[in-house]
Amino acid sequence: MKTGEMALSDADFARVRARLRAAAGISLSDAKRTLVISRLSGRIRRLGLSGFAAYLDYLDGPGGAGEAQIFVNALTTNLTRFFREDHHFDHLVATVKALAARPARRGRGGRPLLRIWSAGCSTGQEPYTIALSLLDGVPSLADWDFRILATDVDTDVLEKAGRGIYPESELDGLSPARRALFDARGDGTIAIPPAAREIVVFRQLNLMEPWPFAGPFDAIFCRNVAIYFDKSTQTGLFARMGAKLTDDGHLYIGHSETLHGVARAFRLVGKTTYQRNGHAGARSAA
Repeated sequence: MKTGEMALSDADFARVRARLRAAAGISLSDAKRTLVISRLSGRIRRLGLSGFAAYLDYLDGPGGAGEAQIFVNALTTNLTRFFREDHHFDHLVATVKALAARPARRGRGGRPLLRIWSAGCSTGQEPYTIALSLLDGVPSLADWDFRILATDVDTDVLEKAGRGIYPESELDGLSPARRALFDARGDGTIAIPPAAREIVVFRQLNLMEPWPFAGPFDAIFCRNVAIYFDKSTQTGLFARMGAKLTDDGHLYIGHSETLHGVARAFRLVGKTTYQRNGHAGARSAA
């Protein structure tokens, strides 16, 4: 155990797991015990508490309401990068190009409408990649009613995402054409251009709670999020997402994820890329 970390009993680990699952739907495996210790030990010391049992009691007590979000933030894993699993963005650009030739939905001012949801957006690389890819690949979108909803349960990562500024090293490995989509600031950081930033709306959202928006979305990105949920939770999540898609909308999931229990509501159209079938079964799950 590292210096500054605290012992975590089986009973307290069970309480941590139960609380996190109830709060955010996340199922911690036994292998995550070390992660819990490393992520929470410092917080417990800053609060002047004696250990995990005292911290969990504090969360359960009258003063714990403000700590609940900090607890969730600390145990949320945020691993992301620009153009991660880039085949999804290639597919999305091709799909929206086809949609632009025959826009069916109209938004504000009668303009063609496009809505995309990045669920579990972390520090913003995914929704900004969506925005940059589409604005570059489909220039006519500049005249559309086009918005990207980006949500995450972790308020800390949303604050970072909203700033739209990243270390220049975030672009390592990208092609010159993709690097050119970002604004270099000359101080070792890069910024998301205003045209892309204004399209993305960041909101805090717990996927296990009611969703305060109606949709429908033309595409939903929910990648490497469901792997932290058990199978029954995954089934419910993907069913709800199917109900929020347009009849021919697309769902993009992570490379290690599958559509447990709702596969018939979608058809596979690419690598971890699914299109809603549009039959009543998907809508009934809302």
